[in-house]
Amino acid sequence: MTSLRLPPLGAVRAFDAVARHASFKLAADEIGVTPTAISHQIRVLEEALNQRLFIRSARAVTLTAAGEILLHASTQIFATLREAVDKIYADQQPQTLTLSTTSNFLTNWLVPRLPSLQQTYPQMTLRLHSGTALVDVEGSMADCAIRYGTQVDDRLDTTRLYRDKFVLVVSPQLQLQSVDDLHKVTLFHVENRRIPSPEPTWQQWKETFGPADLHIEAGIHFDDETHAIQAAIAGQGVLLASELLIQRALDQGLLQIALPGSLPGADYTFVTSMEKAQREDVQQFKHWLLQAFHAQDA
Repeated sequence: MTSLRLPPLGAVRAFDAVARHASFKLAADEIGVTPTAISHQIRVLEEALNQRLFIRSARAVTLTAAGEILLHASTQIFATLREAVDKIYADQQPQTLTLSTTSNFLTNWLVPRLPSLQQTYPQMTLRLHSGTALVDVEGSMADCAIRYGTQVDDRLDTTRLYRDKFVLVVSPQLQLQSVDDLHKVTLFHVENRRIPSPEPTWQQWKETFGPADLHIEAGIHFDDETHAIQAAIAGQGVLLASELLIQRALDQGLLQIALPGSLPGADYTFVTSMEKAQREDVQQFKHWLLQAFHAQDA
């Protein structure tokens, strides 16, 4: 059996638009031509198929039985074509690396160092996602994450970056000299520190370093460590802070470690899926992280 010639794609496109809109004018607006041009394309298509595709009236445009059959096919054709074009376009775009981490780490450690990352890997396209929930790095929401904790997921590619600790910090203007001076300043509390366990609280500090009569219930409570750090920089009180998160403020002289001693923290780790660990941009970002943390420890 001899195959019939397929109708022109342009005519099928015009038909598909008219069928979806039930209007020659709206179809013309979508494609960017005149209604007369659309009518011409439909006439060409009907002549090629030797079938009427629409029933036209003053108030409506409806499909014939042949039109219904063609619409079913054109819907699939153009959906497949759009998917192919989108994939071709996406393949031409730079690959984006999506990192998930906490807003505190993002604000206090990563963001100030982004110029270094961009200078080292100017071609890298980075998307930053912040939150406290563990994002699935094996899925599409994130390619990798920087997490804080003590547990390791053996299903993931995990690299330890830093062992944290909590130190007592103040603005230099407060001039704390001994633990007894803690009676004279406002204590800052950060709530909901679920990690590490036990939490680095003033109760733990009091039991470890004193003073034994420190009134630890008083002070100001924060639900975000970054806000507490900013208040400490402003000289409004004393804070038990993550050493990592206040390192930049220490280097700039905005904060100082007021008294010797520290409370244990947890590990910062870089995690990704076993499959994504092979990606060049993931390897580059991990390499940069390791260098940045090594430089900090030096």
